[in-house]
Amino acid sequence: MKSTDSARPSRAGAMRGPRAAALEDARDRRRRRTSKKKRTSKPRAMLWVDKHRPHALGECDAINTAQAKHLKLLIANGDCPHLFFYGPSGAGKKTLALGVLREIFGPGAEKVKLENKTWKIDQNDRKIEVELAMMSSNHHCEMNPSDCGSKDRYVVQEVIKEMARSRPIDSDGCEGFKVLVLTEVDRLSREAQYGLRRTMEKYSASCRLFLIAERPSRVMDALQSRCLPVRVPGPRVEEIENLLHDVAKKEKLELPPELATRVATASGRNMRRALLALETCRVNSYPFKPTQAVQTTDWELYINQIGAEILAEQSPARLLQVRGRLYELIVNCIPPEIILQNLAKALMRRVDVEVKHQIVFWAAHFDVRMQRGSKAIMHLEAFVAQFMALYKSHLIKAFG
Repeated sequence: MKSTDSARPSRAGAMRGPRAAALEDARDRRRRRTSKKKRTSKPRAMLWVDKHRPHALGECDAINTAQAKHLKLLIANGDCPHLFFYGPSGAGKKTLALGVLREIFGPGAEKVKLENKTWKIDQNDRKIEVELAMMSSNHHCEMNPSDCGSKDRYVVQEVIKEMARSRPIDSDGCEGFKVLVLTEVDRLSREAQYGLRRTMEKYSASCRLFLIAERPSRVMDALQSRCLPVRVPGPRVEEIENLLHDVAKKEKLELPPELATRVATASGRNMRRALLALETCRVNSYPFKPTQAVQTTDWELYINQIGAEILAEQSPARLLQVRGRLYELIVNCIPPEIILQNLAKALMRRVDVEVKHQIVFWAAHFDVRMQRGSKAIMHLEAFVAQFMALYKSHLIKAFG
């Protein structure tokens, strides 16, 4: 008698057939929905500042070419000391620092994540809790400790100690190092800078520091001497014009040379501000016109209005009113140094020559005192009161 097992499917196979078919149909539907979403999804919109930022040192072919070339040779020789990037705002300091990271660690340095980290520090029988936002990858960590105010010294030391404990190991089995990128180092307190100096000496084998600052005079000499200084000068107006034309060409836009010149001049040699202004002009009106207006930021117009109110009346009531307006600027995250600088410029545009010298003197005086103190509003108000006193005495001498 012949066996019928081969001709007849098993009961388990017969039961499994409809289920397998249903599961396969469900998978096909999921695949079709996913592929449809991928086809219909729009690319994420990015600001031109981020979209056209160079990602490697070799891409810095328009601005900061010499600095990028020297840094590339330094990394190629297998040497990576602590680096100190300094220069005006919008000159490309952070771009060079990130380019060095990519040169050392490759594309993995660009895979970053944003996290809010909290440190609990025991200090003299009391617990201090500090929270700070930071960008980190497997190879580096980027943060701004000055956002913590007077607690910045604890953050700097704890972060470096934590990075030293988790020292990476490369493919050859050798211990490597991580990089800590600290921005706005010139705004750190003296205690934080002293603590940073001691900590970077202790953990120099497992951690490298990239310090970024606008004013090197506010960074202590003992900290600068332990780093390789990299000066990043502000770009010339002609270089910013070329940059604007390159970005417009990549975006397939026609940019009149007259508008590019006015945008570059109004930027104050700040690449970031120039690109933001050009993108604002693109949103407001396109095609571009040679006589198109370059929009000024709202906070600058507000400071110009404050300057006009100070010149219109010098009295305690007006000083109290100006104090409230200065508070409003600080609350909206405008740095006090920028407020003082722009307010002094707004006043100097409307006064005589002999008063301009005194404005510069007192602005520099209160700028130094503001860095040593903790309440910026007091020094801003003192500058306004000082200007009111000297301007009123000048008017009395001139007109009796």
